[in-house]
Amino acid sequence: MRKCEVFLHGIKAGELTEIDSHNYVFAYDRAYLSDKTNPSVCLAMPLRDEPYRSDRLFPFFFNMLSEGENRQMQARLHYISPEDDFGILLATAGTDTIGAVTIKPAAL
Repeated sequence: MRKCEVFLHGIKAGELTEIDSHNYVFAYDRAYLSDKTNPSVCLAMPLRDEPYRSDRLFPFFFNMLSEGENRQMQARLHYISPEDDFGILLATAGTDTIGAVTIKPAAL
């Protein structure tokens, strides 16, 4: 199981968990939900108490990943399989992302 924290404009919005390669969960942080002025991370996942579940990496997070040669290069540089979507997300989405969302490995 791997987990990361999801930040929107530098504020922790929630946690994304990979239970295994076919089970993903995104849950909004309670403190984030308590401020009614906070926006959702994306339109497909409006604010709610219940976690979102998917049998593959959620499209919003998958679309943060590079494709083609860039993905191959990132995988080589970080010693990650090019097919490891969650691993590449953890390695690359912490800085210099396009947009307001960043990903950081969760503290254990």
